[in-house]
Amino acid sequence: MITQKQRELAESFLSDINPELSNLYWELVFHLSHLGYRPVKQGASLVFRCRWHHKHIAKIGFSPQREPFFALRFSACQGYSQRFGEIVREAVSKANYKPLSCMEGGAAHCKGPVDQRVYSYQFPNGEKRYLCGAKALEIPNLARPDMGELKSLLEEEHRFLMKYETRASA
Repeated sequence: MITQKQRELAESFLSDINPELSNLYWELVFHLSHLGYRPVKQGASLVFRCRWHHKHIAKIGFSPQREPFFALRFSACQGYSQRFGEIVREAVSKANYKPLSCMEGGAAHCKGPVDQRVYSYQFPNGEKRYLCGAKALEIPNLARPDMGELKSLLEEEHRFLMKYETRASA
């Protein structure tokens, strides 16, 4: 399902990564391809976009220190592990956090149920914070044990995007 040109593009990004991590990334690239997502170069990253809805679901890139990362959009997913809950908590805990206008009565630009188009996290003190669900969150320390859940999250997010974001002309 992945074209030669797309394979070469992915190879150019993954060639400098240690073989063990590169194998995990390739597994994700092929899984994304199976779901209909194609790698597109965007700056110093590869984003994976679907031709049916033109949304990005994942990203492979490099930190300023040239460390590879994989980021995943999974706001529509329910019941993910504590590991992924901590990723959301980290994202909404940043010092520059700003409440989403769509959660405070502003215009919503995304489609689908609000609880599936934003990330949410409730702190022990009861405060609830939200983050735009269109953002792919970086998965730190990607490892083999993550692969099953990552693939499930990709599939669940893909079903959501296909249901709510697919354009009539696709």
